[in-house]
Amino acid sequence: DKQPCVFDTLGFRDAMTMAFAVEEINKNPDLLPNLTLGYSLYDNCGALVIGFSGALSLASGQEEGISPQENCSGTPPILAIVGDSYSTFSIAIANVLGLFKIPIVSYFATCSCLSDHRQFPSFFRTIPSDAFQVNAVIQILKHFGWTWVGLLVTDDDYGFYVAQSFQSSLSQQGGACLAYVEVLPWDSKPGELKRIVNLIKTSMARVVIVFSKDVFFEAWASAAVLQIPRFIPFLGGTLGIAIRRGEIPGLRDFLLQTHPNKNNNYETNLVRQFWEHTFQCKFKPAEEEEDDEALCTGDEDLEQVETELLDVSNLRPEYNVYKAVYALAHALDEMLHCEPGKGPFVDRTCAALQSLEPWQLLHYLQKVNFTTPFGDQVSFDENGDALPMYDVMNWVWLPDGGTKIQNVGEVKKSAFGRGELVLNENLIFWNFESKQPPQSACSENCPPGTRMARKKGQPVCCFDCIPCSDGKISNGSNARECISCPEDFWSSPQRDDCLPKETEFLSYHEPLGICLTTTSLLGTFICALVLGIFIYHRSTPIVRANNSELSFLLLVSLKLCFLCSLLFIGRPRLWTCQLRHAAFGISFVLCVSCILVKTMVVLAVFKASKPGGGASLKWFGPTQQRGTVFTLTCIQAAVCTVWIVSASPMPHKNTQYHNDKIVYECEVGSTFGFAVLLSYIGLLAFISFVLAFLARNLPDNFNEAKLITFSMLIFCAVWVAFVPAYINSPGRYADAVEVFAILASSFGLLVALFGPKCYIILLRPERNTKKAIMGRGITTS
Repeated sequence: DKQPCVFDTLGFRDAMTMAFAVEEINKNPDLLPNLTLGYSLYDNCGALVIGFSGALSLASGQEEGISPQENCSGTPPILAIVGDSYSTFSIAIANVLGLFKIPIVSYFATCSCLSDHRQFPSFFRTIPSDAFQVNAVIQILKHFGWTWVGLLVTDDDYGFYVAQSFQSSLSQQGGACLAYVEVLPWDSKPGELKRIVNLIKTSMARVVIVFSKDVFFEAWASAAVLQIPRFIPFLGGTLGIAIRRGEIPGLRDFLLQTHPNKNNNYETNLVRQFWEHTFQCKFKPAEEEEDDEALCTGDEDLEQVETELLDVSNLRPEYNVYKAVYALAHALDEMLHCEPGKGPFVDRTCAALQSLEPWQLLHYLQKVNFTTPFGDQVSFDENGDALPMYDVMNWVWLPDGGTKIQNVGEVKKSAFGRGELVLNENLIFWNFESKQPPQSACSENCPPGTRMARKKGQPVCCFDCIPCSDGKISNGSNARECISCPEDFWSSPQRDDCLPKETEFLSYHEPLGICLTTTSLLGTFICALVLGIFIYHRSTPIVRANNSELSFLLLVSLKLCFLCSLLFIGRPRLWTCQLRHAAFGISFVLCVSCILVKTMVVLAVFKASKPGGGASLKWFGPTQQRGTVFTLTCIQAAVCTVWIVSASPMPHKNTQYHNDKIVYECEVGSTFGFAVLLSYIGLLAFISFVLAFLARNLPDNFNEAKLITFSMLIFCAVWVAFVPAYINSPGRYADAVEVFAILASSFGLLVALFGPKCYIILLRPERNTKKAIMGRGITTS
């Protein structure tokens, strides 16, 4: 049985729009004056072979010489073609007509492959290419944060190229991945279609992108054929990219004049088919009349019948047809305005109307630039593409069950060449209970403080969220890498911000610092108190015994030892770092020097008490004692000076102990200098201890040697224990260990040397007499 043929009313409206544009141009005195445009209509019948045959017919006509005679007789010249609407057909036709340089201006072929001007040098179009269409869709995906989507395309060149372009653009721009790519079959295969439907249902992708032409979806983003109640539960809320809508004043009145008896020969056959389809009648000769078939009389009224032909409220392909015709007219008009001697061709010649060649019109078509009555600019870039612009459409499900498609935004080419999206989200209808945009992602967004780790064997949009490691952060969603914090900063507990590191040093405000400070001041106070007691009782025998001047100097040095410990507390600064070890070293050398000289004096006095030993005392008079102390102290002062000048101790931020803390400490500068300082103190202490130890068996009259021995034993024990404790103590605890050693050794010397004497002075004054002292031994003053 012969299948009934369905007349394409929308395609007929496209053709009549071209006829209207030609008639409007012919009536315009400012555009192509004294020149009348004509046209021929070819129906490709949806078949490539027919469209291709028409193109070959035009090309062969060109070869026969179609230039008009001056009397306007002869075959009308075909200088350009408006069409084809299919990308596949346009590719085939443009390949042929490109050889003859015949301009082709398509109003509906969107394949990005047609932008290759080397392969298709005569192809132009007034509809954006798929490359921009793809860009527009990606802009919408980014706007709503949809990162996991499905893709359906048609099984033709359009579908192949758009899928390729979409996947390429996604990989370049990032931000989204394809859950699946499916090709819609040309023939309705229930099994294949069911498989695709099941895939859509089971996929995690809640957004499906469809690139299709009218064979499947009737240029579907704005297609009325799909806006029926049984489809709306599934398609309601659809966002679509639609060709730019335009307005063409006067078009409806022109279409109302369509009549089988009014149109020219080119249109008569198409008009008769339209008329028969619209009014369900037939034009037949009398001898072929059939009683059961209505005849067309020609008196039928278009305004009394419902037809898509007269619906000019949503002109989209028609607007592109209108622009295509005007583009050719403006190119021809510009060519006719060429001034002789200033033309673009050989020897600066102009094209002549009587010998016009299509390739000459092609030159001017590339430079077209005009504005339509609707306000849109029309021009072509180096690839033959017009300035791109799309409307964003939304399918609204009305309360009464009806539907409407409304414009909710636009996408146009920005200054940077990419799609610039403008959406009015308040107008968008979402077909969900929440009335909010859906979420479509393979994985949930990684919050700040984490990074994305791609799942093995899956697209980049499928990932796990891994917390940032210590010292690294991510302050945005879906971070690919965590960034390291600057040196003086550390990551927050949430790993979303870098915070200044906590600083650590032996502070006056913490318990340990307060305790050490209090102890230091207490020792200083006790030294001052003992010094006051000794000054007050300076004339008593026990104070005057064994050189009271050295005792006073020893108390002053002990006081300095207690005070120098305060330099180790508080935030290290350059001056405190330089002074702390110098003050410590000089104070202790002064102290130990006094003890050493006192020990030597005890031994000299004991030796002088023996027969023939009196000469030894002349080497240990007060002047010699002071000189010895001064010389020994100056040696330490020289060591400290050389150390500070050559490799000065400096404040240092140490991050080795704790990653999240900055330990402020004093870097010694020269370990050798510090070792010499400690060694010198140790040497003097060791000599004092040895001398005192040798004098331990002296008679009770000389028992101060025992006190010195005991005090030096305490001193050496503290500092021997100090070395390993100091080395193994991190940060502020190293300073605390050194302060503790200073205080412990200072208190040991103070108590061991001056405790017994204070006991006698304050509690046993009866023993603080010359008689008692003389009874115990020889005294010197």
